[in-house]
Amino acid sequence: MLTVAGLQKSFGGRELFDDVSLTIQAGERVAIVGPNGAGKSTLMKIILGMEEPDAGEVTFIRGTRVGYLPQESEAVGNETVLDITVPHDHEHDGQFVAKAKQILTGLSFKQSDFDRPARELSGGWVMRAHLARLLAQEPDLLMLDEPTNHLDLETLLWFQDYLCEYPGAILLISHDREFLNRLCTHTAELRAAQILRYTGNYDRYLEQRAAAEITLAATAVAQQREIDRLQLFVDRFRAKNTKAAQAQSKMKQIERLKEDMVVGPGGPEATVGFTFPQPARSGQRSITLDKVNFGYRAKPPEGSHLTPEEVAQLPIIKQIYDSVDFEAERGQRMVLVGPNGAGKSTLLKLLAGILQPISGECRLGHNVKLGYFAQHRAAMLNPKHTVLEEALDTPQRITEQSIRNILGNFLFRGDDVFKPVSVLSGGEKSRLALVKLLLDPPNLLLMDEPTTHLDLASVDALIEALKQYEGTLIFISHDVHFIRALAKHVVRVEHGQLRHFTGGYQYYLDKTNQTAREALTSSSNKSSAPRPAISAVDRKEQKRLEAEQRQARSRKKQELQNRITTLEKEIADLEAKEKQLAEELENPDSYAGGRAQQINRELSRVHDRLPELNKAWEQATLQLEQMG
Repeated sequence: MLTVAGLQKSFGGRELFDDVSLTIQAGERVAIVGPNGAGKSTLMKIILGMEEPDAGEVTFIRGTRVGYLPQESEAVGNETVLDITVPHDHEHDGQFVAKAKQILTGLSFKQSDFDRPARELSGGWVMRAHLARLLAQEPDLLMLDEPTNHLDLETLLWFQDYLCEYPGAILLISHDREFLNRLCTHTAELRAAQILRYTGNYDRYLEQRAAAEITLAATAVAQQREIDRLQLFVDRFRAKNTKAAQAQSKMKQIERLKEDMVVGPGGPEATVGFTFPQPARSGQRSITLDKVNFGYRAKPPEGSHLTPEEVAQLPIIKQIYDSVDFEAERGQRMVLVGPNGAGKSTLLKLLAGILQPISGECRLGHNVKLGYFAQHRAAMLNPKHTVLEEALDTPQRITEQSIRNILGNFLFRGDDVFKPVSVLSGGEKSRLALVKLLLDPPNLLLMDEPTTHLDLASVDALIEALKQYEGTLIFISHDVHFIRALAKHVVRVEHGQLRHFTGGYQYYLDKTNQTAREALTSSSNKSSAPRPAISAVDRKEQKRLEAEQRQARSRKKQELQNRITTLEKEIADLEAKEKQLAEELENPDSYAGGRAQQINRELSRVHDRLPELNKAWEQATLQLEQMG
């Protein structure tokens, strides 16, 4: 489908790619990974023809349709959400419009949003509309650059499920480790101007890379040992006439060994350890909400100048919480989960004092210093400072080198630390605000989507920093890897109620006895979302569409049944093989000539494969049951 061959690219004397080659076959899901600045987005742009390489070529199989979602969405004019999602040549295609609306619903748009002008929406929601357009078009190769950046957890899980069933090939860049693990069949690592392709998801790639680096290191040690041995002979006998010829021969061997010395793609990305400054100890009770009532009021008329008392008399148009109680104790690590729009961010803002309850009380515990991390924190930075000056502006006694190390972990490297704050992008300001928070942490830390704009290495750095943190942590995140690493207490927010689970994320899933996606959405039935009306077709056309949908459903059921039958046969064959191999191991003759080792290897492969097949069988059976 796609072949990249001999790619070379340099920027300002820095070699980005040196003879990079990559192939993608139909149906593959390939993640491009590597440290920040390795050239992941540039590689995508070269593949798309948006940038020219210095050498090499990109070739697509004729007729391949390519779709691309960049990190930042294009500017919008007067078009509506549906205008963005439905291309002009599909405006009168009822089936395409219906599919586009269903995808928009999956991405958490309401039907009332479909005709809403896109300029009224945030950049993240505009990005979702562009994503819906791509998914509805179903290109043969879907290219996604950080597609999860602007998705909440529930939408992310829907998107993840959707891509697992996507019929085309996928090439993506993402900082979401769990997303990569669930989706990818291959991982392509960009490092030191080279690209290496591994089979498997992100965790499997890390295992293979670690094993390869151990092998390379061992080979390099062995080669160096041989060079040292030969050099010792040369040093001892070079001056002796009787050994001069041998010494000369050994020197040539040394030269050949040096030429053939193993050189890997570079070591693992540098990780910098630092001591996390700890906050002052608070009382046992960090924060309490007591019978809190909160809702959003109607907006005052445009141009009106109402007093706070008059604003408090405006009618409540959306009630969020009614007499809700909440309490967090010192040292708790708590994640808020729940369906989109349930009020997670509202709860965090009530705890932070950004929003005031209509009635009830929010109380801080003894000696509690509260910190709230959200996008608007970037406005608290001094635009006249450089990045380094701003980071140094902390009451904590930390060396400049330690601060540089922390800045490096959050993508401010080299001369980046001398950039003025005023020229930083929104993402860079957000990361700098995060660094400042870590350098002088409060003992009650509230964080709303802290991993946005961070790459995989930086997410891991943040996790390690927060693992050292001794204060109270309450956060919202769509990064499941981040949640699993930190949360010890889960609070589900739904319909204005809070349900507590005093365990980690997996404990929460186990107690609710649901899948990750089902447990975090308002309904466990995928088809429960309101079905968009098809207003562009008459009744006859609607009947035709319904007939096509019934046929598609019937085909899907038959495909699932066929898959279940195939899986059952494979499982039965493997179980028979397992039994046969176990019987062979019981035979003493098997231990002659190394046959036992071969049997054990085969048994190991069977044991690895059986759980995969059983899991696939369970998923297919569940899908078939859900289809009735």
